[in-house]
Amino acid sequence: MNKPKLTVALQIFYGFGVSYAIVDQIFSQWVIYFYLPPEGSGLTPLLPPIFIGLAFLISRFVDAIADPLVGYWSDRVTSKWGRRIPFIAVGAIPLLLVTVLFFYPPKDSTQYMVFLHLSIVGCLFFIFYTIVGAPYNALIPEISHSQKDRINLSTWQSVFRLIYTAVAMIAPGILIKVLGKGDTLQGVRYMVISLCILAAVGMYITVFTIDEKKLSGGKTSNYGLKESLRHAFKNRAFIIYLFGFLFFFIGFNTLRATMNYYVIDIMGLGTGSITIVAALLFGVSALFFYPVNILSKKFGYRKLMIISLFMLSGVSLLLFNLGKIFPTNLGYLFFALAGIPIAGAGFIFPPAMLSEITAVSTQKTGIQIEGIFFGIQGFFLKLAFMISGFVIPVILVMGSNLSFIESLITVPEKAQQTGIYYTAIFSLISFLISAVLYFFYPEEILKDE
Repeated sequence: MNKPKLTVALQIFYGFGVSYAIVDQIFSQWVIYFYLPPEGSGLTPLLPPIFIGLAFLISRFVDAIADPLVGYWSDRVTSKWGRRIPFIAVGAIPLLLVTVLFFYPPKDSTQYMVFLHLSIVGCLFFIFYTIVGAPYNALIPEISHSQKDRINLSTWQSVFRLIYTAVAMIAPGILIKVLGKGDTLQGVRYMVISLCILAAVGMYITVFTIDEKKLSGGKTSNYGLKESLRHAFKNRAFIIYLFGFLFFFIGFNTLRATMNYYVIDIMGLGTGSITIVAALLFGVSALFFYPVNILSKKFGYRKLMIISLFMLSGVSLLLFNLGKIFPTNLGYLFFALAGIPIAGAGFIFPPAMLSEITAVSTQKTGIQIEGIFFGIQGFFLKLAFMISGFVIPVILVMGSNLSFIESLITVPEKAQQTGIYYTAIFSLISFLISAVLYFFYPEEILKDE
């Protein structure tokens, strides 16, 4: 059965749906910041670092179990709307509601109750994030015709992901000031609600404009969970990709989660300057989307990914020396430089590479289990969040006058500059490990199907 042509309009409508990246950014940038704020933020620390890390560990563990299950479930669903779109439609609203709940811990309560709240909301957040995110990404191999289609869909997804992520990084400084009217707590909460409304609009544009069943030909899978997992883990390219993906996102999550700390504590600027730094980072990244798209079609993904990871390692080293060897105002330049490799490594390459892996696998075996591949990737993405989410609060309090154990179990007055610098080294190591893994990646690309 011939698939209908994948027009530019349909590619754009697909791109709108990645608006769940907004809540991804809210979680990465603001949840740790909300529960463990720096001095001068206008917020009060709520939990010791070890409690924050443990809450993230629990929620990520629950989420890790959900990822392959959701992928497997979406592979086997049959409906008049297709097998991926129904998950986005059902999961979007609960995802946005639990995102808001992060910022409403129980009032005047014990640390135990706040910890319990963060853990439960975190579990729900990641479950619904998986219900939306894994099927959305699995739509790329589902509705694509060729490598060109997969790169174009990944590029449009990246364009919109960048727009949404940039909005989620740039707008908060403005929204907190305007909506908070001098009350930082109110400003943060209203900022999150406003961004969640925007995220809902994007996801439902995709739901109501993509005729998945018509575009995909109504494919489905009859394979059991064990068979699907066994098939996926026999794929050498997939295994290497997963671990390279894991260490990249450990480094990337650390870099973006600590950007606020760099702007406020290291560069000595106000919260409004977060907007400028984020605009530079994502503006530069946007400029490199088209070149990355063209270069990917010519050279593939592997070489460009390795180059990107070495560039990010260099940026991490520069950030470690910001305010030491380099003047703090060069922080603007360093974050702008990070935008160049992030265009490919953080946006275009992950969905395009995995879509290509699934397309090659399907052509060789005839087995239609794209969802399980993306579900397993989701497991590794959440594992990256779990590791960085547990480690970052611990690193941030290094350098205090307290002993290491005391710094973990005591609510700190603020994050430490020494700890902020150490997060850059943690990112550097993660990026280098990822680069080494991708060196062994056996790339296969289907030019036409």
